[in-house]
Amino acid sequence: MKKRQLVTIKGTKNGLSLHLNDYCSYDELLREIQVKLNESSTLHNEKKDIKVTVELGNRYVTEAQKEEIKLLIQEKQNLFVQDINSNLVTKKEAENWLKKNEVKSITSIVRSGQILEVPGDLLLIGDVNPGGKVIAGGNIYIMGQLKGIAHAGYNGDEKAIVAASIMKPTQIRISQYIDRDLVDRPTKAVREMECAYVNDQAIKIDRLQVLPHLRPNLVNMGGGI
Repeated sequence: MKKRQLVTIKGTKNGLSLHLNDYCSYDELLREIQVKLNESSTLHNEKKDIKVTVELGNRYVTEAQKEEIKLLIQEKQNLFVQDINSNLVTKKEAENWLKKNEVKSITSIVRSGQILEVPGDLLLIGDVNPGGKVIAGGNIYIMGQLKGIAHAGYNGDEKAIVAASIMKPTQIRISQYIDRDLVDRPTKAVREMECAYVNDQAIKIDRLQVLPHLRPNLVNMGGGI
């Protein structure tokens, strides 16, 4: 009977990829990793450091087990584990993903000195007064006047946008980009329903209608924004 293969080593342009069987026991897997690494002629001939990506498939492993696999592989002096990937997510990871992708709908006026912050997208039905601040991990949609500060994509999402019925902010931030000069926009330049976005490493403001072309992957909201 042909022995089933528990560990498959594949060479990639970035290094090595280790595909681990997700049906065998964890202890069997560790033994097989050790055997495969010892047998691999590629490793014996290489003198420079090799990056390794570990693919767990549908196997769940704890953080301690991930560290054990990592240390076992890195016993070979020229191997460095770059990533350990799994098709599975923990309940906590799933909850965090949902929070980041949730559109939080709030009806309120954000007054001077107040800060409204959400982990995902924000749909605010109301105004942001001068001195008020709204912060979101994703996009910010304001059905009202933006006269205060808006910071979208605070976790580094440069594709995030800020949209408002009336766009007269004292400051807009998207990811690490800041524009403080928007408060001095000529009154005639202010139009209903505008959006701010990052383009060529600078924040731009334009009509809301440009969004389908600029951000085609933006989540569609039924009936439009």
